[in-house]
Amino acid sequence: MVKSAAATVDAWLAGVDPTRAPVLAKVREAAIRNLPDHVESMSYGMPTYRRDGGPDFAFNSQKQYISLYVSQRVHALNAAVLAGLDRGKSCIRFRKPEQIDLTLVEKLLADTAKIDDAPAA
Repeated sequence: MVKSAAATVDAWLAGVDPTRAPVLAKVREAAIRNLPDHVESMSYGMPTYRRDGGPDFAFNSQKQYISLYVSQRVHALNAAVLAGLDRGKSCIRFRKPEQIDLTLVEKLLADTAKIDDAPAA
């Protein structure tokens, strides 16, 4: 995993690959819009959004891909649409910036906000 030493998300964005920066800025804007009660910070060398404990959403610019990190509960809610994507336990990977569907990002973030408000099953 690529870890940044940047102290702020603004500094992190200023240091990412310029071909990726525009879409990463849009992902950040979507996170701020959909998770207004979450705290934005740099954690694990990447932008993270948390409320009440561990990160609920994070993203990073890796060497080979851009990664989005959402909870396994959000993965389960979106299993059908995520089925064709390169993903791990809580990670979704995109090799090219243009592969990122910002409508999907909005949905994942909206689901993250809903799950955060709902009691765990």
